[in-house]
Amino acid sequence: MPLPFLTAARAYDEAPANTTLPVNDRERWRRPYRLGPWRVGVAALLLLLASYVLAAAVIIMLAGTLSGATSCSVLALLIIGSALRLLRMGVWVSARGLRRVGFLVTRTVGWHQITFVRSAQQPVRWLGLPRTVQGEALIWARADRPGEQPPLLTTHDSDFLGRWDAFDRASDAVAAWAAEYQRH
Repeated sequence: MPLPFLTAARAYDEAPANTTLPVNDRERWRRPYRLGPWRVGVAALLLLLASYVLAAAVIIMLAGTLSGATSCSVLALLIIGSALRLLRMGVWVSARGLRRVGFLVTRTVGWHQITFVRSAQQPVRWLGLPRTVQGEALIWARADRPGEQPPLLTTHDSDFLGRWDAFDRASDAVAAWAAEYQRH
């Protein structure tokens, strides 16, 4: 079974070194990196929890309490939706711009609004928690909103913790998209 969230990044992993943007359909939104093990692990645990909640809903339904079974089913659907949204989070690129997908909010910025995209050494959040550590971040700036934007990618987020080479490939890919479309 093809998994689109894995095949999107495979083009970047298997591309020759001299290819800037190794994709044919540049209008399609794609994540220029593979999902990290932390994000996939948390999503798998959420789906495991959802299966237990669904089993509890079936047991409660067989016991005769329909309202309890309905509430357990709704809770399981919320957990499944959260796991799927967690897998969807990240930075996505296309010819139209840069899309930053968060857990609750998705923001899209056109390439013409972005002034620069580059990596820099700075304190970054460890797995999105308030604790900061020294690391590398892919920072960017918008022409229409001067000021500091949150980093796009960091070496200590759930996709790149312990995967420095993956962070370098991903930051190079996003910077290549920015350089390609800021010229137009």
